[in-house]
Amino acid sequence: MSLVTTKEMLKKAQKERYGVGAFNANNMEIIQAIIETAEEEKAPAILQASQGAIEYAGLDNIVAMVKVMAEKVSVPIALHLDHGTDYYQNIKCLRAGFTSLMFDGSKLPFEENVKITKKVVEMAHACDIPVEAELGQIGKMGDSDEPGVALEKVKETMADPYEAAKFVELTKIDFLAAAVGTIHGCRTPFAKLDIPRIEKIRELTDVPLVLHGASGVNDEEVRKGISAGICKINIDTRIRMIFTKKIREIIKMNPQEIDPRKLLGPAREVAKEIIRERMRVFGCSGKA
Repeated sequence: MSLVTTKEMLKKAQKERYGVGAFNANNMEIIQAIIETAEEEKAPAILQASQGAIEYAGLDNIVAMVKVMAEKVSVPIALHLDHGTDYYQNIKCLRAGFTSLMFDGSKLPFEENVKITKKVVEMAHACDIPVEAELGQIGKMGDSDEPGVALEKVKETMADPYEAAKFVELTKIDFLAAAVGTIHGCRTPFAKLDIPRIEKIRELTDVPLVLHGASGVNDEEVRKGISAGICKINIDTRIRMIFTKKIREIIKMNPQEIDPRKLLGPAREVAKEIIRERMRVFGCSGKA
């Protein structure tokens, strides 16, 4: 089917209390893995392209690949801009065919974040495209960070529920990525979600909430987060880890291999298993 927006997809998830997986699409094989698994699981899926992925693969190339593959399956697929930190990047993605946008102004002062987010929303809503925005600062795991140190840093930058309510009211965003305890780039699931904070933000804003950095959260915490109001769950690091691990294993077993298909094909298959596992944990399998 044709690409859909994330608006109805996440409203349904909010109503029925499950999470929709939002998986970062960094190359053709990962795009294939996400869409094929969504079809097999009868699950809605969001493919995300970060600014880094767009720079690497090319904006039009990403849109073309996702669009062609989505048209061959029967489940709803959305194409979302992940962490768009620039107003004009959002315009470019809207024009190119993205069906969901994000402006990440979390590093800006509150008033500036509101100002630019509101501009993105006005532009996107004129085209019936929903917008995600971020409040608080979701940390990034450094190579030398210890889990305990990282968790302490995260506590300092979580989103304030009352500020979140004001932000949603002023910007009219469709869903909110609030910093609630996760860390980007976690290779082990040690992050702890602030469940009371999620519940309060959900109560005060009444919009679907987004969990960034979910690769670093264990299954029990994820399920608690969904019950508290999380509807969109971002996964990138887990896919990267298993994908590249498989490639390294094949090269180690056969260092003379020169056919990239024999490296990337098996990597795609193990990526599918991680995606399948996540969809089932999120509760979105069978929800297409």
